[in-house]
Amino acid sequence: MTLTRLKSLSGLAVTLCAALVFFFACDACAAETRSKAAAPVSTDPRDHEDPSGATMGKDLGPNFLRAEKPGEPTLPEVATQSSNTRSSLNLIWTLVAGFLVFFMQAGFALVETGFTRRKNASHTMLMNLMVFAIGVVGYFVCGFAFMHGGGGPLDAYGGGRLLNGVLSFNGWNVLGTKGFFLHGLFDSQTLALFLFSMVFMDTAATIPTGSMAERIKFSAFIWMSFFITMFTYPIVGNWVWGGGWLSQLGEKWGWGHGALDFSGSGVVHMVGGITALVGAYVIGPRIGKFDKDGNPRPIPGHDIPLAMLGTLILFFGWFGFNAGSASASEGIVSVAAANTLISGAFGAFTAMIHMMYFHAARKPDPGICCNGMLAGLVAVTAPCAYISPIAAAFVGIVAGVLSTWAAEFVERKMKIDDCVGAFAIHGVCGMWGVIALGLFACGTYGAGKNGVHLILEGKEYGALGVFPIGAPDKTPWGQTGQLMAQVFYAMIVFLFVFAAEYAFFAFYHKKWGLRVSTDDEYQGLDIPETGCPAYADF
Repeated sequence: MTLTRLKSLSGLAVTLCAALVFFFACDACAAETRSKAAAPVSTDPRDHEDPSGATMGKDLGPNFLRAEKPGEPTLPEVATQSSNTRSSLNLIWTLVAGFLVFFMQAGFALVETGFTRRKNASHTMLMNLMVFAIGVVGYFVCGFAFMHGGGGPLDAYGGGRLLNGVLSFNGWNVLGTKGFFLHGLFDSQTLALFLFSMVFMDTAATIPTGSMAERIKFSAFIWMSFFITMFTYPIVGNWVWGGGWLSQLGEKWGWGHGALDFSGSGVVHMVGGITALVGAYVIGPRIGKFDKDGNPRPIPGHDIPLAMLGTLILFFGWFGFNAGSASASEGIVSVAAANTLISGAFGAFTAMIHMMYFHAARKPDPGICCNGMLAGLVAVTAPCAYISPIAAAFVGIVAGVLSTWAAEFVERKMKIDDCVGAFAIHGVCGMWGVIALGLFACGTYGAGKNGVHLILEGKEYGALGVFPIGAPDKTPWGQTGQLMAQVFYAMIVFLFVFAAEYAFFAFYHKKWGLRVSTDDEYQGLDIPETGCPAYADF
């Protein structure tokens, strides 16, 4: 027998021995697990220590219910356990919804890349990849503190008011002041709020990348992303969702419940859409977009199926976006989800019909259908939990046509080159969604928002802001208070974001330049800006 064969046999023997040891070890482990599963539940508190350090009773009774007297829980102890379970479910649902919203980033990347040309595909995808990382950094440093430092919806997760730093003037809250670098906020409730708020913020930051695609410097994109994630978005978010002054309009002036925006037609989409408009205006149109007479020329995207796939991914993630804004224990989760479905579908259907029968093209343009679907989703984002399904359908119908008209107006009348129609979809339809809440919210859901408690009208379709304003004699503004709050909210957001972003873009463009060189734009930005082409054979 040769040495080689001996080595082979010895190796085989070692392998068999190892397999036998592994088998018996696994069998012993399984037997121990079965034994533990069959054993009665111990009531010794040392056997059931809470890893979080919380104490809600001395020991665990049957079914792991904490009770002072094992096996005989009192009514308060049952209530406490039920409350803890409710908070845990809310926390888990918020995280799952946040993960869905995170996946929307893939949808944005595919939509924007599909609607641009091959020579810029890597550059566009890289912006959509890195805007998320940049957003996390900026929001971690100061964005979260500015937005939620003065208060956050922690009660649904079983947390207290740990966010209690606020800057106020004469009782009007304007900015949060606690939570920079998340310092002092190492608890599960606040971190869940941070994660969920962060993925919303990233949606706003992603929108402008599409409007300025194919000509913006990557370095300029970085600083633009920091500005919107650290300042513009958190400030607006504080005013509406962080206990800020727009949310106090009901309490201070009697305008319904103050500014309401269930999931962000204004806070997220208007902020991103207006930033997209200003950026596209300052940076200027792409080379060849307009002829010598100022008429727009079409610049087709290189992969329309990619854009349509991205739109479907966005639709899927939108259920986390809208339904995730409600706690798992609230009935409005299903209301928000159903209305999201309805409005998005009607937006796409209306845009398709408009192009086939009322537009010169007489064809169901795939890009317009995608934009109509997104427009319906954007518009219903603010009122999704407060309106009836019929109202949601109407919101989507208007958004589908409005997005088409607005895109043509921006291109033909304003002479602004918005590559993906970001302002028409997110800016215009976001504003429509904010106002639609004041028009159609019916009072069935939403009592007590922003600390205002009024008698509900409960009219199914809503009318002139009756949500939930109550009887006309209960507020000095009758049944128009909520509508007034919503219109005022939309106006303030438009003016503030336009002014802040124009100041930033104008200064940066004058100092360092937003736009790549003419040669780089002709060549495509993949090699000059990223050093890596999207397609090796191009």
